[in-house]
Amino acid sequence: MDTIDLTDSVITADALHTQHAHGTYLRTRGAHYIAQVKANHPGLFDRVRRLPWQEITLDHYERTRAHHRKEIRRLKTASFAHIDYPDARQALQVVRWRKDFTSGKLTIERVYLITSLPPGAVSGAQLAAWIRGHWKIENLLHHVRDRTFREDDSKIHIGRLPRVMAGLRNLAIGIHRQDGHTNIAAALRHAARDCHRPLTALGLAG
Repeated sequence: MDTIDLTDSVITADALHTQHAHGTYLRTRGAHYIAQVKANHPGLFDRVRRLPWQEITLDHYERTRAHHRKEIRRLKTASFAHIDYPDARQALQVVRWRKDFTSGKLTIERVYLITSLPPGAVSGAQLAAWIRGHWKIENLLHHVRDRTFREDDSKIHIGRLPRVMAGLRNLAIGIHRQDGHTNIAAALRHAARDCHRPLTALGLAG
């Protein structure tokens, strides 16, 4: 990211990147962050999770209905005087209710995040939109890597090889999406049936 102007941009990140060094880097470059907090950062997670969320006013509410399910998302924000993370100014709680009309299953998920954006800098609706946009990327990319490529089962763990393989998976997903495929698993099966198809997709064959 050294070659990109990050001034006044807002970077969203999953819990893997919720690290002091990453937060410091973004703030040094003039960017703000919205970063998810999970149990792999136990002290920070515990402090954010134990905030009196039930007493905090709701900042944003959204109800959607699509893909045979109904979703309700609620966002709350709490400002910090100090927290042990670079320039963190607010904690966020997102509660998602999801009901699948086909199975009747109801799931409730609570997600906690921190941001360097000061209170009142943006609306609750804008925060919710950024978070939802990040989850959309997760669904389009990381979810496919997890489920279709079974990335978590990979035996490659040495040096930079995991990052190289992740890059190759991202390349394959991106190329198939550019070709108009929405089902990446089906696109991979189609490409595997003819050795010329991957070359054609890459523009290396006619």
